[in-house]
Amino acid sequence: MKLKKLAFTTTALMLGASVIFIACKKDSTAPATSPSGPQLVFVFKFDSTQPRLNNLGQPDIMPAGHSGLSPLFNLMSSHYVELAPTAYTALGTGDVLYRAPEVGSGASLAIDFTQSIVVPAGQPFLSVPLSSVTKGTYQYVRVSLAYQNYNIKFSAPTYGLYNLTGTIASFIGFNTHITAYNINTKMVTVNGNRAQGYWGFESAYGVITGQAPPGATTVPNPIFASSPIPQGSCVVTGAFVNSAMVATPLTITGNESQSDTIVVSLSTNKSFEWKDANGNGLYEPLNGDTVVDMGVRGMVPIIK
Repeated sequence: MKLKKLAFTTTALMLGASVIFIACKKDSTAPATSPSGPQLVFVFKFDSTQPRLNNLGQPDIMPAGHSGLSPLFNLMSSHYVELAPTAYTALGTGDVLYRAPEVGSGASLAIDFTQSIVVPAGQPFLSVPLSSVTKGTYQYVRVSLAYQNYNIKFSAPTYGLYNLTGTIASFIGFNTHITAYNINTKMVTVNGNRAQGYWGFESAYGVITGQAPPGATTVPNPIFASSPIPQGSCVVTGAFVNSAMVATPLTITGNESQSDTIVVSLSTNKSFEWKDANGNGLYEPLNGDTVVDMGVRGMVPIIK
């Protein structure tokens, strides 16, 4: 039995990027790299067991009448990486390691998705020479995420269909210039700019697209009180820890002889959130469920 078009109204959640920031490289398997020598390498990890945080980096309780699920992430893209020495380091005044290409200017400035680095978990998305990193001690890293792709479960009980799988491609940077993008098996042509929160959803029953309202993105920042992030950005902040998950600043001496890896562990703990019309905990877009949040729910940068 054919499933009707999904009534998929979405409010995206995720890390922002203020208009001063840039983009990454699209569908590329190679990270942003620089000359040879010991490198500082960044890779993504997606963890559904990490705490689910709010904008202030505090534990967030699921609101009454809402439900959530932890998506299975396929791909992620970043377009800005900055090391911050202290909780009082203003955005942009730390050691900016990466700013990816943009197109346009002024109000039309946008991330160039055709050059975005889109990678799965465990694959480097950025590699810079340790010799180019400013000497010092850094307590925090800021990573602005631009694009995410993941699978979710949904149901359509009206048609006797349960435990269905669909794929979401979501653009969460401040503004993105998109020529075309692939969700799972379907290509969507745009040829224009899309504001933060634009998404496409693909299932066996077709493709639909939508746009989240301005300001709907949640951006966890545990040092908001001393170093806020502008509204409309998608820059997530996290404090460095070691492999034992103990707070451990990243120290750069300038004499490093071996490469270091930073695992950017992103919380996917019930990051896909919707208003649950009947309270059964199943996402049922045909039964009045409407999405209110998408994306990650915190970041822990782990020094390996």
